[in-house]
Amino acid sequence: MNNARNLSTALWILQALLAVFFAFGSGAPKLLMPTEQLPMPIPLPSAFVHLIGVAEVLGAIGLILPGLLRVRASLTPLAAACLVLLTLCATGYQLLAGQPGNGAFAAAIGLLCAIVAYGRWRLAPLRATAHAQPRPLQTAI
Repeated sequence: MNNARNLSTALWILQALLAVFFAFGSGAPKLLMPTEQLPMPIPLPSAFVHLIGVAEVLGAIGLILPGLLRVRASLTPLAAACLVLLTLCATGYQLLAGQPGNGAFAAAIGLLCAIVAYGRWRLAPLRATAHAQPRPLQTAI
């Protein structure tokens, strides 16, 4: 019981750190700033960079909000898995751009997201509260 609580606490801390990184450190600048003003130039179409920012911010929200509100808690491992895919793409892009240090950083962030995905899926899943369970649709006759 205590090990499960410790694991859940460690996953919450990791989720919070990743959410802060994806929401404010990586996603928000791509979403809100013109691509020419980004700290690190990204030679991709502006709309695509903004789309990446949207994905990162939504992923950050998905890491925290379902577990916090205890509604649709299964979205947390899904959000983490989607961030794994996103960081794999970023790793490949950085390696192709000849920036192995940035590629290694993206791979490390992806590994942390994979830990959250597996941890919340298999090891310490979040549970929705009874009152937060979705109700089946009622059909009017």
